Amino acid sequence: MDRVTGQLRGTPHLFELVEPFDQRMLDVGDGHRLYVEQCGNPQGQPVVVLHGGPGGGCSPAMRRFFDPERYRIILFDQRGCGRSTPHASVEANTTWHLVADIELIRQTLGIGRWAIFGGSWGATLALVYAQEHPQVVAALILRGVFLATRSELEWFYGGGAGRFWPELWADFAGQVPEDERGDLIAAYGRRLFCGNQGVEVSFARAWASWENALASIDSEGGYIGIGDNYARAFARIENHYFAHDAFLNAEQQILNRMDRIAHIPGAVVQGRYDMICPPHTAHALTRHWPKARLVMVPRAGHALSEPGICRELLRIMQALPREVFDN
Repeated sequence: MDRVTGQLRGTPHLFELVEPFDQRMLDVGDGHRLYVEQCGNPQGQPVVVLHGGPGGGCSPAMRRFFDPERYRIILFDQRGCGRSTPHASVEANTTWHLVADIELIRQTLGIGRWAIFGGSWGATLALVYAQEHPQVVAALILRGVFLATRSELEWFYGGGAGRFWPELWADFAGQVPEDERGDLIAAYGRRLFCGNQGVEVSFARAWASWENALASIDSEGGYIGIGDNYARAFARIENHYFAHDAFLNAEQQILNRMDRIAHIPGAVVQGRYDMICPPHTAHALTRHWPKARLVMVPRAGHALSEPGICRELLRIMQALPREVFDN
């Protein structure tokens, strides 16, 4: 889950946008090729950025949280989205495929240990990856935590958030017949994968617009224009993951495996008024993680573009001890 459009707003300390020194399409198997880029210092301390969604794709603005003289910054588009191909595909596209892809990227780029920077679904994926490969993770910097639990999905797609935005919820739920509204993930899924591209795009825009409208604390509830190709990939992939509980079972749920990463230092930045991923999830996570610190931003929602969230993430990346990469 993540805000799907918008630019970083009014934060003067963001680093200047730097161009990649390496861009490639990486064949990860199963017919998928991932867009991968590197920028900053080729000899710097490596940090990989995990975008939200799933299905959101990375953007150049995500590079601006890292000092390009200090960090070797790796961004990539996850399976089916952004510049990765095939576009909007959910075939061979699960959490475990993505975990394997991240590890393949690390090995392909010749990186030993790296920091992981992820927000929303990117935080989910960062935690699952770290629990599978704790020996290669130097630090975790997370934002707007989502743990892919059924209760979180029920909050956002079962009417919880809709109690705060009833007019938008009525529009979102009203796209399907009343007798299907008890399970909107399934109802939308039937239309997002119906084979009629016009119908798929229409429901994809409604799906993405519901999330986008609630992302920022400054939102007035208006829907922001979203491109058809972006919306279709975002909605199809996100719906596919949520319909399958992110391909995690009870034994694989993140809180049940926090002992695997108890030794890894971390920081969690959370907006106090996050409507998409409410703060109690970040609080629960850090209570299970002795080496993590929770930073609750007083006037902020979910979006990466929130000025308070930007400031905290920048501060954390500037203060991250260099020694964590050496352990």
